[in-house]
Amino acid sequence: MASTYKDAGVDLDVYAESMSRLPRLMHRTFSPRVMPSDGGFAGLFRLDFPGKLFARNYEEPVLVSGTDGVGTKLKIAQTMNQHETVGIDLVAMCVNDLICTGAEPLFFLDYVAMGRDDPARLERIVQGISDGCVDGDLALLGGETAIMPDMYGTDDYDLAGFAVGVVERKRLVDGHLIAPGDVVLGLQASGLHSNGFSLVRKIIADHGHQWSDVIDELNQDTKSPETLAQVCLRPTKIYVSAIRSIQSHYRVKQVLHGIAHITGGGIEENLDRILPPGVNAEIDPNAWTPNPIFQWLQQTGDVATSEMRRVFNMGIGMAVVINEYYAASVASQVAKAGIECSPIGRIVEGSSKVVYKDA
Repeated sequence: MASTYKDAGVDLDVYAESMSRLPRLMHRTFSPRVMPSDGGFAGLFRLDFPGKLFARNYEEPVLVSGTDGVGTKLKIAQTMNQHETVGIDLVAMCVNDLICTGAEPLFFLDYVAMGRDDPARLERIVQGISDGCVDGDLALLGGETAIMPDMYGTDDYDLAGFAVGVVERKRLVDGHLIAPGDVVLGLQASGLHSNGFSLVRKIIADHGHQWSDVIDELNQDTKSPETLAQVCLRPTKIYVSAIRSIQSHYRVKQVLHGIAHITGGGIEENLDRILPPGVNAEIDPNAWTPNPIFQWLQQTGDVATSEMRRVFNMGIGMAVVINEYYAASVASQVAKAGIECSPIGRIVEGSSKVVYKDA
């Protein structure tokens, strides 16, 4: 009997149906800089606009790129059959890194690897990616879907993303302007974002909780009670609009001295990556109130404070370092973008590290 690809677990007709569902999710993210290339082998994107009205007129454009995934947060989505938001996480993890350089996001590519082809589920995943691209103001230019039945379980999948942006060399944010007296502003996180889920899943499993549980401590201020899964699957906040509002307000002065995306490693291991020699970032942990999920996880799992701060963002999704003179104005700009923002620390003389005031 002749062997077929379908016998091996890959049905090309089903794959074709999956692909037919994706173009509309891409097209809704396109700007005039995207050049039509449906059916081509690569996406096309113009770095500059033609004409005077929208032309960027770059002098020394620097391309910026980044890649990331979602991690074991995907296991919760797969267990609960809730796939609509992990695509937002994917975009957020990439584009939030990108804007730490001061870059304007341009376009995004995704890679989806699945154990079996499922057009409806793929559409739900890519709907989230499309939503994230709309929120981050970048084009979903293309991607790849791989069906690999021998690599993944039947209902397993993994995601990877790739973002590209551009920044004028003279406007590049790299931390070299950070100096004593600068203020560290913390931009509020939506929750866990996309880090630390191996520990989250262990705590929940070890203490006999179910993803469908409604935890009272996590629903004190909510009108509609959320399950543990809903709290943990809350998508990563995308900070593009906040950072671009600051850049738009200050077109001449470089008030953004440093930007750090707070992911795995927490504030300490991410903020210290941008500190120049001779300074410390002194963080006051009492300056903000972490999302309830962090206190619940710490108490439930008996996790040391130092471990919590190293694994999780603890309620701060992004930190920006600002000249003290502009700090209040910048905080106001961020608030207008719909993100809670407050001073959480200062830059002092030191040895290029983050120090908690209660340590």
